[in-house]
Amino acid sequence: MNPGRVGALVGLVAIAAVLVVAVTRRSDAPEPDPPTREASATTEQLAAPPVLRDAPTLEDLDGWMQSDVTSLEELRGSVVVLQFWTYSCSNCKATLPHLQDVYARYHDDGLEIVGVHAPEFEFEKDPDAIAEAAARLGVTWPIALDTTKVNFHSWQEGPTAYWPRTYVIDQEGRIRYDHIGEGGYDDLEATVAALLSG
Repeated sequence: MNPGRVGALVGLVAIAAVLVVAVTRRSDAPEPDPPTREASATTEQLAAPPVLRDAPTLEDLDGWMQSDVTSLEELRGSVVVLQFWTYSCSNCKATLPHLQDVYARYHDDGLEIVGVHAPEFEFEKDPDAIAEAAARLGVTWPIALDTTKVNFHSWQEGPTAYWPRTYVIDQEGRIRYDHIGEGGYDDLEATVAALLSG
């Protein structure tokens, strides 16, 4: 065999041995602990969510469903999850199981949910269709009808449309949580729990 080839083979074997040792050492190293919730936010921050702003009122509504409530002010003293939604929106529907869990867990402790139905399309304005969709989707909390989307835009601070948009309002009528779209469920529940325990 050519001496040059032998030298090259010996060099390759030596490199392979070094790689095997390095990989073995790396796989034997203990895995770092996963980051905990406390690593990203202190307990004090979770226990006292910041006041983002005062909640606007719900005005010029087309009515309420599934409730004797006729204004958001009537719920003052309760923690309120308020969500702007529409029944044919897939992102809105994806949030409902999470809201149902929070409602079941905290309703007896003073939580209320209000779904402000703000139709994106003309066919979503029909109250009978809204009632049927609410029953089918398991929406058991009060629904405020905002057919002309007057409140939809005033709450969202401008003309941009977001379905869904979810807020948590404290007992004094201040927004303590604001989330656009799906997700954020752990933070929503932590905010609710902190406000109810405070």
